[in-house]
Amino acid sequence: MAKLLVKLQRYFRRKPLRFFTLLALYLAAGSLVFLHSGFAGEPAVPGNRRSPGAGEGPGLPYLGVMQLSRGFKAAATGPEGGRRHGPWFKSTSKEPVERGKAGDHGTTRSRALRGRRGSEKEEDRARYVGCYVDNTRQRTLRGVSFFDYKKMTVFRCQDNCAERGYLYAGLEFGAECYCGHKIQAPNASESECNMECKGERSNTCGGVNRLSIYRLELAQESARRYGSAIFRGCFRRPDNISIALPVSQVMLNMSVDKCVDFCTEKEYPLSALAGTACHCGFPTTLFTLHEREDEQLCAQKCPGEEFESCGTADYLLVYQTQVQDNRCMDRRFLPTRAKQLVALASFPGAGNTWARHLIELATGFYTGSYYFDGSLYNKGFKGERDHWRSGRTICIKTHESGQKEIEAFDSAILLIRDPYKALMAEFNRKYGGHIGFAAHAHWKGKEWPEFVANYAPWWATHTLDWLRYGKKVLVVHFEDLKRDLFVQLQRMVGLLGITACEDRLLCVEGQKDGNFKRSGLRKLEYDPYTPEMRKMISGYIKTVDTALKLRNLSGVPDDYYPR
Repeated sequence: MAKLLVKLQRYFRRKPLRFFTLLALYLAAGSLVFLHSGFAGEPAVPGNRRSPGAGEGPGLPYLGVMQLSRGFKAAATGPEGGRRHGPWFKSTSKEPVERGKAGDHGTTRSRALRGRRGSEKEEDRARYVGCYVDNTRQRTLRGVSFFDYKKMTVFRCQDNCAERGYLYAGLEFGAECYCGHKIQAPNASESECNMECKGERSNTCGGVNRLSIYRLELAQESARRYGSAIFRGCFRRPDNISIALPVSQVMLNMSVDKCVDFCTEKEYPLSALAGTACHCGFPTTLFTLHEREDEQLCAQKCPGEEFESCGTADYLLVYQTQVQDNRCMDRRFLPTRAKQLVALASFPGAGNTWARHLIELATGFYTGSYYFDGSLYNKGFKGERDHWRSGRTICIKTHESGQKEIEAFDSAILLIRDPYKALMAEFNRKYGGHIGFAAHAHWKGKEWPEFVANYAPWWATHTLDWLRYGKKVLVVHFEDLKRDLFVQLQRMVGLLGITACEDRLLCVEGQKDGNFKRSGLRKLEYDPYTPEMRKMISGYIKTVDTALKLRNLSGVPDDYYPR
């Protein structure tokens, strides 16, 4: 060993340049490793160790405050469109599939029933409808279809149909998935849908010429699509239809596609079917699309397609075409420097980027940010590069929750979201990107429990700090904004000192999704929250609810509490 060291010493004495080169490379590699670990980590949460009494409601100890670096980026989401008449293709998804236990020796009937019960436990995903007859000449579900003869699962089929905007997902032969808007076949016996899914033996995926059909419970979460158009609903005929919907055409062989194509060609965002008449126009105060009627009132068969409804003379079936409504798309910086700084404050994952999108469309002015996110700038948020104190933007996005940071703003819109949804959204952003999803390994590993332990207390302290230190705070619940966008957006725009134009707000309703929404159904096939996590988070919810009510505000929505 000593001889080897002596040889190395003599070698580098003769050629010192090589020695210094190797030393420089070693130091550079060490620096890169250090920098990578610094960027990959999340900011720490000081003072956030839970005591045994944490999560017990109003008597909670101090929860701690998380300070964010200037490089923190918020979650963003975006929708994915889908056509009704898509190609036949084989699934290429590489998402991990959790297989059931191999020792399933029950009867066919019991296995089918277990599959039903297991699927029905999937919260906020889909509802099992039944077993239906299917054949190759006339499909029961006539939308996109795909096959996966190795890893087909109920969830995978539901997810693919949901991403394409369909209402129903059906499985057949244990490996085939069909999507559609209507079930166009009679029922079959439940015992006939008895084939195991190729990717999970614990569930059944239809049978021979038999479909196990699920109704996707996402009509409220994402738009229902019909081909290239978005279904808006059934509405009563407006009083002066020639003004409300100025372009019309009689079509004796009427179908949804024909009316939608006609209005698309005429460059109108709305297509309304009234029997054999097709009307085109914009959403206006004469036709707001706010008062939906029972769809059965519009259930008159189309002359050109017996399995479609075309509305009646008194009740119109309305679809949104792919034509963009440009009445709310113009945006610019404020013409004069703003006298007050207005914060758009939220916990990460609470929909801040989506709210910015809505505010920009509703006001016509860019929003700014306390941080800088190049990807958001590239997606059209031009105020992202401005310093947050520039005064050129209508409001400033922030996730800060410290007293000094809060008192820097003159007023604030405080956006609050269900912590269970917000935590999952932020975890997906952290490990999957703005509109991606965290891998199953992250959910199952140590990352998720650590994330909840650190971020759940911050969800509460963020709201409590803004209520305590904020000046003129307008509280908006994310769920209320989704449920009643027009009214809530009016409130938000009012705080910003902008007179809201109703036609512009109606335009925003048609463009509300933007590109900031994760597509499809929830990507987890299980509930990631343990009973201990739920107990802790429930305590934080009660604390925030009490704080809101003490300020004569409405408490948190009922759906924050798990059923």
